[in-house]
Amino acid sequence: MTQVIDHRGGVWSIAVPIPDNPLGHTLVHLLETDRGPVLIDTGWDDPDSWDTLVAGVAACGFAVTDLHGVLITHHHPDHHGLSAAVREASGAWIAMHAADTAMVRRTREAEPGSWLDFLTAKLTTVGAPEDHLAPLREARAKRHGAARSGRPPALPDREISPGALLDLPGRRLRAIWTPGHTPGHVCLHLEEEHPGRGTAAGGGPAAASGPGARFGRLFSGDHLLPGITPHVGLYEDPDDATVTDPLGDYLGSLERIGRLAPAEVLPAHQHAFTDAGGRVRDLLAHHEERLAGLRTLLRDPLTPWQLAVAMEWNRPWAQIPYGSRNIAVSEAEAHLRHLVKLGHAEPVPGSDPTTYQAV
Repeated sequence: MTQVIDHRGGVWSIAVPIPDNPLGHTLVHLLETDRGPVLIDTGWDDPDSWDTLVAGVAACGFAVTDLHGVLITHHHPDHHGLSAAVREASGAWIAMHAADTAMVRRTREAEPGSWLDFLTAKLTTVGAPEDHLAPLREARAKRHGAARSGRPPALPDREISPGALLDLPGRRLRAIWTPGHTPGHVCLHLEEEHPGRGTAAGGGPAAASGPGARFGRLFSGDHLLPGITPHVGLYEDPDDATVTDPLGDYLGSLERIGRLAPAEVLPAHQHAFTDAGGRVRDLLAHHEERLAGLRTLLRDPLTPWQLAVAMEWNRPWAQIPYGSRNIAVSEAEAHLRHLVKLGHAEPVPGSDPTTYQAV
């Protein structure tokens, strides 16, 4: 059964399933405008997900062909996956921040197998053992000369500019650049009085009046979730040697959303909630505690792989699936990079693969 929630004021959420994923679903939001409905994210590219999205749009009182546009919070497939199908069915435009559009373009233009080459080289550099590298080499050999499979991610035709009011007649929706989870992640602030007039859609307090009052609703994508800490890892361009600090970007973005103080947050996973400031404080404290724990681990020199193995995850390292270990190592690298930037860790000269030690 399709799960649709009317958040009032022309705002709806549709739970679009993510196949074989513990998150369960993506909350795709539909925003009514004077020019027609607009989606915020679309869900995973899967036949069941598409059927759920179509049924959900119908439950909101529209047909997919009525859709006017698609706003993408970030390029991940559980958010951007069905964008091409929506555009094909409706002619809707697709908008995304330029940094994530660049990642979509890079994915579309990459030669088959090039990502496996890059990942193998990257994991070798961070100290991954041979038993982890071997399956990547085998997969690369099997894909040698193979054509790309599946539909490539849709290339957006509009840009979401930070700070801009989006071109949505009858609505005031402002883009807020919140890099960290991805380089071009955006939150979208609906700068309108909450329709609850005393209670938010989830039953909590709505926007109050007066100086400093909480105001409007925030479509937060994956940036701010009520019970999950989003993954923050590295998004490296094989052709770009720029050293980024995604964790630093994420922490700065969190503080910016904390100062915004929306009356209600409509995230892309789990459920709507009202205490944005409290959740921001919890996440900042979590990362501060995590960084302190890593400094303790780095009393002895460790490679990024060894650090990932030693870190605390939601399950023991031996139980983490193969692909998820790559994600964990990327997160360990992001934390290491932030510690180095703060002057709390440094690479050990002459080590190969490179090890790091607390300062």
